[in-house]
Formats: sequence, structure tokens, C-alpha cells
Amino acid sequence: MSVRILALVGSLRAGSHNRQLAEAAAKHAPSGVEIELFEGLAEVPFYNEDTDVEGSVPAAAARLREVAGKTEAFLLFSPEYNGTMPAVLKNAIDWLSRPYGVGAISGKPVAVVGTAFGQYGGVWAQDDVRKSVGIAGAVVLEDAKLSIPGSVTRFADTHPADDAEVVTALTEVLGKVHSAASVAA
Repeated sequence: MSVRILALVGSLRAGSHNRQLAEAAAKHAPSGVEIELFEGLAEVPFYNEDTDVEGSVPAAAARLREVAGKTEAFLLFSPEYNGTMPAVLKNAIDWLSRPYGVGAISGKPVAVVGTAFGQYGGVWAQDDVRKSVGIAGAVVLEDAKLSIPGSVTRFADTHPADDAEVVTALTEVLGKVHSAASVAA
């Protein structure tokens, strides 16, 4: 069974190592896995229940929900901003969690990975993402983790797609997401 995975990157920076990590996942996705890197999180306005009503949902948020609704699983890439997840990723989770109980992320497998400059690779932020997305109704894959420390030096001259150790670890995570999505279907 082919599994569509939506990748959401919590960094908007053009040269983001987390974006590069998402590109590496898409490039090296195993057979049966299709990864779509969502473009446009910067355009999604902050979640506001007043605008989350039929006929008033902002176009960017509606597009996020539409694309997410057509996928079987999610792969979230989170750097660490001041010890936690970036606001853009939390905002995407908020939009995808609504309507409560039947949001586009509800009941779908989610893996959280990422890289950061610090010695722990953003593990605090990634733990916060797992907590938030789990409360939002997703099925968090606790055994599908990847936190890569020292991103600034590790990826200074090497794209993550060309780092054999990273590719092996990403492929393992993708295999777990594929298995979970196949069971859920």
C-alpha cells in the first residue's frame, strides 16, 4: 500500500536545516512512501475561533486542512526556539485539530523529528510537538524519533540528503510511519 505523508517544517528560514532534512526524507523515501512537503505555513494566520466558521476560514488555513485531509500520516520537523517548538508549527497543529475530534490530523500517525544547533538536537521542542499533536488527536509514534544535534556544524558543508547516517535514520522513521499508516488504513 502506498502511503502519503505530509511533511510540515517548523522553520520558515530559506536555508533551514530542518527544511533540508524534510527534503532528504522526500528524496530518500522508501518504496510505497510519498512525501509532500507543505508550502505555505507562513501564510496561515494564527488560529482564531472567530474566523474558523464555515465561509470565513482563511484560504491558507483551508488549503492546509484540505491537503492534510488527503494524507494518511504526518512527519513534523521541528527546530528548537527558546527551548520549545516554533509558533508556526504549533499554529498548524491548532488549525489541523479543528473541528474538535474530527480535525484533519485526528487518528492519523505522526512522527516528529528535527535538528538544532544545541547538543540535544531540539529534543525539548520535539517532545512539546509530540505532546501538542497528541492532545490534538493524532496517533503519536513514540518510537519514531530523530533528533540531530549540532546542525550548524554538521550541515555546514553537507546537505542532510548526502549524510549516510541521517539518511539511514530517516529511512527507519519513514518505515515506522509507513507501517503505522498501513495498519490504520
